[in-house]
Amino acid sequence: MQQSTDDASATDPVAIRLVRTPCRGLTAELGSGQRAAVMETLTFGTDGWRDVIADRFTFANLRRAAQGYATYLRSAGGGGDLVLIGYDTRFLAPEFAAAVAGVLVANGFRATVSQTYLPTPALSFAVRQRGARGGVMLTASHNPPRYGGFKLKGPYGGSATDDVYRAVASLVPDADVPEPRGASYDTFDIRDEYYGAVASLVDMQAIGRTHPVIVHDAMGGAGSGWLEGLAHVTGAFSVEAVRGRPDPLFHGVNPEPVPANLAPTLARMRAVEASGERAGADTGGLVQGESRPLFATVTDGDADRIGVVLPGGDYFNSHQIFAVLLDHLSASHSGSVVKTFTVSRVVERLARARGLEVIETPVGFKHIVNAMLAGAGDGASRGAGVGAGHGAAGSADHGVGGAGGVLIGGEESGGIGVAGHIPERDAIANTLLLLEAVVTDGRTLAQRFAAIEAETGWRHAYDRLDLHPSGDGNKERVMARLAEGAVSLALAGWRVASVEDLDGVKLDLVREDAAHGSEPSAWVLFRASGTEPVLRLYCEAPTREDVAALLRAAEAFVAGR
Repeated sequence: MQQSTDDASATDPVAIRLVRTPCRGLTAELGSGQRAAVMETLTFGTDGWRDVIADRFTFANLRRAAQGYATYLRSAGGGGDLVLIGYDTRFLAPEFAAAVAGVLVANGFRATVSQTYLPTPALSFAVRQRGARGGVMLTASHNPPRYGGFKLKGPYGGSATDDVYRAVASLVPDADVPEPRGASYDTFDIRDEYYGAVASLVDMQAIGRTHPVIVHDAMGGAGSGWLEGLAHVTGAFSVEAVRGRPDPLFHGVNPEPVPANLAPTLARMRAVEASGERAGADTGGLVQGESRPLFATVTDGDADRIGVVLPGGDYFNSHQIFAVLLDHLSASHSGSVVKTFTVSRVVERLARARGLEVIETPVGFKHIVNAMLAGAGDGASRGAGVGAGHGAAGSADHGVGGAGGVLIGGEESGGIGVAGHIPERDAIANTLLLLEAVVTDGRTLAQRFAAIEAETGWRHAYDRLDLHPSGDGNKERVMARLAEGAVSLALAGWRVASVEDLDGVKLDLVREDAAHGSEPSAWVLFRASGTEPVLRLYCEAPTREDVAALLRAAEAFVAGR
């Protein structure tokens, strides 16, 4: 289908006063002033440009960002002129996509816009599948509804690199880009091809033999209807939708799959009684045609990050999801395991138990993408004492592979990528893999993770605290105190065994009464934001009570108490 930029509104939305929140990352220093003269600064972070809609995320600024990208593509050379554009369910998303298409067409590119909203991983897949030069995804991911975002995708089907974003930022013009009139662009629909790709990752026949039910909370985001559509196409499982209606306000919450935002899904899963509705809870197995949900999957605003809620209402966090997927995939495949500095120790211990190499990176999925593209980590720390992988490089049942490369990579925020797919976070693909893990193994997710804890000898509880220190407790002084060795403090009955500084300062902890030389069983990480007055405290320990106590002690340290 061909459309014109005149078909969509391309005027600035009504200016309303919204809170302006600074974004992290690279800045194109463009000055400020009247729109007719010098335009305001656009800030590109590690995964694009995000700003408040109708404040700084305007049609005028979006055209400038699109022009910077078009100029970059022309200067970079390479074959082809196709650029794909996708968008999520936020305010004015289709109109923003049309504005980007108009600028690209005016620069001689063949811009093609998604027929409707779509998940970010579907756009990334489409870029690679269709052989495009690149892609633009209009989304602010898990950020609040008032934000809009401009993400770039490489021809390999994943996030653009820092080098690309730096180049684009430097090429953003410092004056208004005239609105193209009458520029025509085509539309595309990647749904069927994407469904085929993610279905090929799993043994769909095995899933279909039990025809399980899962709950999907799309949070009103770009995943709305997509998992349900996949279930309909394959006929292998059923989906019960929660907040499945697309909503630019995300049903009143930030579209991030964390417990504070999941009230309706937690309530639904609490209604699944522990004794009667936990599928297979008494037998450890699954019943064919089981009508009760095995678990609830939650996808964020653009459906690249995943969260899970178990029957009974327990939240199954990203570390646990990562561990179960690793356990499942490593049973028949090999390859490296890439984890960011904030991911649970249980992942690296499980990988080493399976003879897989561990690569630890700074925070940011871009480091995982680099590892997936290169087969090694960029700026990564390789785990000691790990051997070569084992197992088959492929499977007759499904298409995940990893021999000689990365088997799986993930981050604390719920972004996980797997071999055999695209170098990208994909919550829908990961949901299918979790479903396969449950139906082929027979144990619930909770049972399987408990077995992983037993195998690795690591008990897992986790939480994170974001602080906004000021005065004597500001983030720079706190980090300086840690760098100077002010880490001998007792943290709620624990003592520091070692210190790591790959990204922030991580204190590896043993209990105060543990014998000398005992292996650490907890850690606290102090990590400062690069551009915001935010200090993030991460903690993993054997129990929730331990985590809470350690975070309180760490917060007191930050405050200078």
